[in-house]
Amino acid sequence: MQPPILITGAAGTIGHVACKLLVERGSKVRALVRSDDARSAKLANLGVEIVVGDLLDLHAMHRAIEGCERVYFGMAVSPSYLEATVNAATVAKHHKVSAFVNISQMTVSQMSIHSTTDSPQQKLHWLAEQALNWSGLPVIHVRPTAFLDTFFLRLSASSIRDHGQIRLPFGNGKTSPIASEDVARVIATILENPGPHIGKIYELTGPRSQDMNGVAEEFSSALGSPITYVDVPWEPWRKQLEDSGRLPPHALSHLATMALLKQQNRYDRLTSDVEKITGKPPLSVYDFVLRHAGFYTTGG
Repeated sequence: MQPPILITGAAGTIGHVACKLLVERGSKVRALVRSDDARSAKLANLGVEIVVGDLLDLHAMHRAIEGCERVYFGMAVSPSYLEATVNAATVAKHHKVSAFVNISQMTVSQMSIHSTTDSPQQKLHWLAEQALNWSGLPVIHVRPTAFLDTFFLRLSASSIRDHGQIRLPFGNGKTSPIASEDVARVIATILENPGPHIGKIYELTGPRSQDMNGVAEEFSSALGSPITYVDVPWEPWRKQLEDSGRLPPHALSHLATMALLKQQNRYDRLTSDVEKITGKPPLSVYDFVLRHAGFYTTGG
């Protein structure tokens, strides 16, 4: 019988979409989730095998990985990220998996033993990649750039809806944000046939790199109303996000660092890896906004 493909972090957007795509394409899928809830129920209804457990729990990782030959490792922004990575890698090596797909970040491409950033999460991603490379596992690293879903949806929808403005501290820096569903398409495609990808690193971006005025123009076209970019000061923006209580300190520090790196034009990156792997180009800002128009007009 076909061994299942393990998807960790399956309750998140990338994991959920990857599960759905793999099932639709005929693969047997096992999902590791933190809790048995409505999100895991949706996966179960798709025919996904559900394992409830924590990435930091050694026994849970054995339950999840045993019998699987291919593994996707993904975890939300967390100070425990490196521990979880090594825990998963150790168990995966014990069970002799044939492919370990790791989601990282494109900023890691600009980091080295002598160069880092102020983001604690980016440091953990760099260290996690080193550990996975040392492990001897058959690893594929997938490094997406910033997600459209984060800065341009979760953190901007209300200001766009209420004021017609994208209020972010990105200065004149260019960016090529990517939709999480495009990252999921890449991951699902690799997991279907990982052999040609073993040992490779893929950097994923949207279809164009542009400044925030260009991003605002795409929003305007998609929503049929004028949307402008307001370059807000970084510290008041960071403080407002902190005071909102929406993010724990680790995640807040990560996003605040990303904003500063955008000001420095560190996200002016462009690749064609999404289309090379999947045969289909990534969503543009315009396409993404059309798909999520309700969040920008009526609150979703």
